Amino acid sequence: MNKQQLAAKIWESANRMRGKVEASEYKDFILGFIFYKYLSEKEEQFLLDEGMSADDMTQLTEEDCEMVEYVQSRLGYFIGYENLFSTWVEVGNDFTIARVYDALSAFSRLVSAEYQEVFKDVFATLQTGLSKLGDAASQTRSVRDLIHLVQTIPMRGRQDYDVLGYIYEYLISNFASSAGKKAGEFYTPHEVSVLISEIVADHLRDQSQIRIYDPTSGSGSLLITIGEAVKRRMGNDDGIIYYAQELIQSTFNLTRMNLVMRGIKPSNLVVRNGDTLEDDWPYFDDSDPGGTYDPLYVDAVVSNPPYSQRWEPEGKDTDIRFAYGMAPRSKADYAFLLHDLYHLKPSGIMCIVLPHGVLFRGGEEGNIRRNLIENDKIAAIIGLPANIFFGTGIPTIIMVLRQKRDESNVLIVDASKGFEKAGKSNRLRASDIRRIVDVVDGRVSVEGFSRLVEKEEIRANDYNLNIPRYVDSSEPAATWDLYSTMFGGIPKSEVDQLSAWWQALPGLRAALFATANEHAVSLRVDDLTQAVAENDAVRAYVRNYKDAFSGLRRKLVGGLIGNWETVDSLGEEESIAEAVFECVAPFELVDKYGAFQVLDDAWKDISADLEVLQSEGFEAVRQVDPLMVIKKKGGKDVEVQEGWVGHVLPFDLVQEALFREELASLRAAEGELARVSSECDSLKEELPQEEEGGRAEGASCDLTEEEIEEKQQLLSVAQKQQKALKKAVKEQAVALGAATCEAMKTLTDEQVYELLEKKWIDPLMSALVDLRQRSIDELVKKIETLRAKYQDTYADIAGQIRVAERELDEMLGQLVGDEFDMLGVAELRKLLGGE
Repeated sequence: MNKQQLAAKIWESANRMRGKVEASEYKDFILGFIFYKYLSEKEEQFLLDEGMSADDMTQLTEEDCEMVEYVQSRLGYFIGYENLFSTWVEVGNDFTIARVYDALSAFSRLVSAEYQEVFKDVFATLQTGLSKLGDAASQTRSVRDLIHLVQTIPMRGRQDYDVLGYIYEYLISNFASSAGKKAGEFYTPHEVSVLISEIVADHLRDQSQIRIYDPTSGSGSLLITIGEAVKRRMGNDDGIIYYAQELIQSTFNLTRMNLVMRGIKPSNLVVRNGDTLEDDWPYFDDSDPGGTYDPLYVDAVVSNPPYSQRWEPEGKDTDIRFAYGMAPRSKADYAFLLHDLYHLKPSGIMCIVLPHGVLFRGGEEGNIRRNLIENDKIAAIIGLPANIFFGTGIPTIIMVLRQKRDESNVLIVDASKGFEKAGKSNRLRASDIRRIVDVVDGRVSVEGFSRLVEKEEIRANDYNLNIPRYVDSSEPAATWDLYSTMFGGIPKSEVDQLSAWWQALPGLRAALFATANEHAVSLRVDDLTQAVAENDAVRAYVRNYKDAFSGLRRKLVGGLIGNWETVDSLGEEESIAEAVFECVAPFELVDKYGAFQVLDDAWKDISADLEVLQSEGFEAVRQVDPLMVIKKKGGKDVEVQEGWVGHVLPFDLVQEALFREELASLRAAEGELARVSSECDSLKEELPQEEEGGRAEGASCDLTEEEIEEKQQLLSVAQKQQKALKKAVKEQAVALGAATCEAMKTLTDEQVYELLEKKWIDPLMSALVDLRQRSIDELVKKIETLRAKYQDTYADIAGQIRVAERELDEMLGQLVGDEFDMLGVAELRKLLGGE
């Protein structure tokens, strides 16, 4: 299975296994054991590469001082044979929790002095938390199950490290989703990390050596995402030094584990467990102040600090970090910002996530904001959608700052409307991220989305940076034309608002509308959809759009299917995105970011398949896997096989290509079964309900005894037919499944290429073509709305009201009642204008 499927399976299993342990606590167990497995297998692989055999490894003990020192010098730690993760697995039922305690204790002793900051106490949270699993027997049981689950994660080879990193990130994300407010302590949503990473990486793209710093690192996910984006542009894995600081010990452990498991060398990691505001990054080692003095200035600072946290400003008047002002005691937001800014090189860039209030709150924060503006430190402000962070629904922003820049203006972006729903939260889509990055990189103004604001305007607003003051992203208020409301017709001014379509489709406006007078027009056609579809300009537009994408299909087939072995997933998506943008550029009615989203949605499946092919080889396409489902057996969830599934190619795709007749026959049988089952349900509803021992007391039925008997006979026949059909459908499905299994094993290369084209290229091209029709349908919908809006004049509506009043009055005149009822009726008729 690909890494997405494997991650989902591990999450599902872990969730079942954790029992009553809180998700926020259980994460420390599973993530800790994943990290231990990683370190263990890394040592095994290192020793195998050094020429040691598997048998030789059984002699690994900490008593072998020479071997211990050698491994420590290369890896930073040493694990003896008895404490290897693979040894835990091998001992099977003889495993006891004592092995874990012994191993973790030994690991702490055997960390290299040079890498103490990277590995010291990294398993402390895991070790102290094991007691929450119960007594020793309960701990043994729980941990043994967990070890066998973690064992399924591949960790050998570059491809497997990518899988490991993905699974680790997936688990952190899901634990964060389950942890509510506690998630804010350790996790920045991946989409926000990607957005920040693209802004930072674009700024640093020409550098070969880079230092990146996150002073509130949490799980390390933000720092890692930045690093990956920078590496793609600079092409040098070892050219990045990562600096991370985190206050909470358990979260600091997550940072270190996450960074190390991404293949970052310990020598490229500088990590620290401390209070960022109270204990700034040390300038020197206490043991050698003169020789180790090194102020920390970096190329990029990224952070998502705790929002509006209390802090202690007392005694920091001389702290040079806060030269632009002192944040109030009740809200440390600007304290974190100024800390980040201080550590930035003159050529560097920083991005910080903050609550919306930092843009307009007064007092000390207003003074800091003024100083930052006057000194040209704020490059951009990006307003994010509400409810995109775990545990809080408050609106947030990303502030982009620079130490030195040529511009004095500020780019303000209102990206609060671009998102998709994800359960109870909102989530940035790939197209939303791309739209933001493009305007930030290009520093461009886009109506209703972004605007370059000059310093003079900000001064005039008393340094209030509240986004709605500068960017209006609200929908236009609904208006009604008075003339057309009274006399009918569609106002020309409202038809003019559809100018984008009239420019792209010349002649269509004249074909649809006739001039009624100088103020209004009327529709010439009754069937608007047909009239638009048959218009020459629309037909030419459709034809030209199709032609524009014809070359893209050839590029996709040649680039993806023809070169599957060498395709770089991330690089190829960007290349295809540029080709898609080029295709849609002449068609202004099609949103290029909508096209990008279509590509990104399709790319998730394509890249997952490419990963499988590149790691497992071309034969993986012909492979079939057992379809495993969870079923209850003896009161327990048990995984059982229920048929087969293609490893890469879906069965239905193969069946449509090779077993069209058999598939049509099965679908016809399924359709007939559905019809007969519906007939059985209808007959059961018509017949009187029965209880054990005969007809239910008080059961009402309008049928005669003869009709009941007749329907019971019909039901009996239908049920026999239903039973036979169920058997036939099952037999056909099993036979077709078996035939598909055999056929997939013998597919020719040509057949495989054709099927991959159907799976990868056809849905993508179809979705891109649909964008063209969507733009046409949007025009039809807008015109239909205008027609309905002015279809009835005020006089028409007033007439309808008068008719309704007369009809009501006539009904009231037929009412009878006592004296007071009739007085009430009379008064109502008087109000209606009756007698």
